[in-house]
This record gives sequence, structure tokens and C-alpha cells, in this order.
Amino acid sequence: MRTAYDHIVIGAGALGSAAAYRLAAAGHTDVLVLEQYELGHTRGASEDHSRIIRHTYHSTVYTALTPAAYTAWEEVEEETGLQLVFKVGGLDLAVTGTPGERELAAYEASLAPLAGAGVTWERLDAAEIRSRWPQWRIDDDVVGLFQPDGGILDVRRATAAHIALARAHGVEFAPGTAVLGLSSSDTHVTVSTSRGSFTAGSVVLCAASWTPELLVSLGVDWPITLSQEQVSYFATPNLRDFAPDRFPMWMWHGDPFFYGFPVYGEVAVKAARDLSGRFVTQQTRSELPDPAATEEVAAFLRQRLPGAAGPELVSKTCVYDLPPDREFVLDHVPGHPRIVAAIGAGHAAKFASLLGGILASLATTGVSEHPIEAFRADRPALTDPDFIPSFRLTGEPDVTPG
Repeated sequence: MRTAYDHIVIGAGALGSAAAYRLAAAGHTDVLVLEQYELGHTRGASEDHSRIIRHTYHSTVYTALTPAAYTAWEEVEEETGLQLVFKVGGLDLAVTGTPGERELAAYEASLAPLAGAGVTWERLDAAEIRSRWPQWRIDDDVVGLFQPDGGILDVRRATAAHIALARAHGVEFAPGTAVLGLSSSDTHVTVSTSRGSFTAGSVVLCAASWTPELLVSLGVDWPITLSQEQVSYFATPNLRDFAPDRFPMWMWHGDPFFYGFPVYGEVAVKAARDLSGRFVTQQTRSELPDPAATEEVAAFLRQRLPGAAGPELVSKTCVYDLPPDREFVLDHVPGHPRIVAAIGAGHAAKFASLLGGILASLATTGVSEHPIEAFRADRPALTDPDFIPSFRLTGEPDVTPG
């Protein structure tokens, strides 16, 4: 293996594989991707079958990017012949008079600028929700927001597609290569690994929950909190009722916040709680699911979607990498202009192909054509020690690590 490349990407998950592909597709083919585990491993944040994809978001910062994100996936689908996005519709639900209802109002306000681009949505009352999806057991005080383009991104297939496309463009992958540290100079970046040192003109750092450890070697200490999360698949006996052509992706804006999918990937429905509050480090994280967390989700299904409830088929864990404001980081590492870093904040998968292009552009031209000012590394959430963490995407403080 050579030791000098034009570009090195660290991490072959959703973001890293996309960055490698977008670099090569733009003509920058001298690229090495370093991955500490095997390609497609289950220890990161890009495993499992499905992730939510949607236009509905709490802020126009994101809805300004969602049309381009859908277009980026369409490009990959066209080039590979694989379907990656399944538009089953997205349904957001909340109880009137609660903070969740205010979240739905923020989501609708953020959709407004997309109306001219043909993005549509509907506000629904409880009767309309029950009429369309009688699977829901809700009272009359529940309201909904439905957006037909919402649905499922097959993240495992998407990451594999990016890897295949990157290889087709000449990108080299080095699985089983752990990155131990980074240093940079005016002319290059040195990456120390378990297989020796490599140099490159630029580095794109997409190491997810391992990023804070690697930033230490650069003298950078972003306040990134790691939260262990899990999803569960429940073997409903009512498969037809929860098939993708009859049931949407959904999010319940309550306290706790739950979300789920129709039957996809497994012969079961998938559901989870967002932000468990189980804060960890790389040393204390566990791949073993928490039975209490599984039961919390199962209890919600028994109350609100009783037909979806069934025996636990499988539960899986992952780790969120959370800046204090839970917004992305897409920027050059301060003091290291040859290193670009991405933090996905637990909700980047739906944007992965687009973000790969943004990272590739930052690494090669220093700028992006897309509006990413909100994701700068010098914003108060990363630089002000008095910034109050706000991990729920509402703009208001919610959970502080204990």
C-alpha cells in the first residue's frame, strides 16, 4: 500500500463513504479511505436497514438542504439502479396544548419556503388520522402533520452503494486500519494508524462517535456528548396493516419522543425512543440492548399502536455524537485548514449523500455552494463554555448530561 495520497477519508460509514464517492466523482480519484473495522460493520452509526428521510424539520436551516438531499439520493439510485429511498409518507403527531404541538407548528413553518418547489403537506385532526390509519389509538386531542415525501432511507444499502461507486472511480479502501492520531502542517496532513503513517494533502474526518478522541491529537476539544441509543423490532402478527403501502413512517412529539417505521428490513415493525439520556464514552458504551428501554417502546406501542405490538424480534444499539445544540458540524478543524470534520449529531443519515458532496467541496475548494453557515465550528455551541445543551431539536434547552 502506498503511504501518500491526495486525500484521505477517515471512516467508511454513511458520511465517509459518501465523501469518498463525491471526491472521486468530482475527479479527485487519488483517495484512501481508512476504516478501523470491516466495511459495513455494526459498531458505528450506519448499520441496520432503515433511517428516516423527510422534508419536515424544526428549522429552515435543514429544509434549505432537504431538496438537494433527495436529489443526491436520486443521483445514486440512477447510477446504481438500486432503490434507496422509499416514500411511504411521514406522519408527525402531538397532543394539543403540549410542547409537541409547538414543534409541529415549527415544522410546518419550516416547510413553507419549499411550497414553491412542489413540496406539500397537510395538517390533520384526530378523526382524519384515525380514518386514514385506523392502526392508531388516539384521543381527539391529537393532531398531525403529514408530508407525503417522508419515508425510509435504506442506510445500509446506501452506504454499500457509495462504497461500490467510490471503488469504481478508483478509491482505495483500507479496512482494519485504526487511526491513532493526526497532525498537520502547511503542506500536508499525517495520519498515524495501526498500519503505519500516511500523508495526504487533505483529510476528511467522518469518525462519528470516535471523532472527539481523534480531535485531541490536534489540540481541539469540542464538547461532544455521546448518547447510547437503541431501536427494537417487534414481530407484529398484523403484517399487512403495517406494510409500507398502508402505514407511514411516524414521529410522536411527546415526552419521551418516539418514532417508528412500517415493516421493512425485518418481518417486524421498528420503533425507538429518541435520546435515551444514557450518556456514555467509547469505553463505557455497550452493544448489549437494555431490556428496560425495549419495554418502554413496547409499552408505547401497546398504548398507541396496539396492532404493532408483538414479541421482540431484535434490538440494536448505536451511539449519537451530539454537539450541545445537536446541530451538524461541517467545517475545517480550527487551526488545521487541511482537515475537514463532520459531526452528524444523530440525524445525518438522511443527508449523507449530499453531505458527502459538501465535505468533498470543503476539502478541495474550501467552500460549499450549499447554505451551511449554521454548522460552522466557531459557533457558540462549540466555543462558549456557558452554552446550555439543547439536545431536542426545538431551539429550547431540554436535556443536560448528568
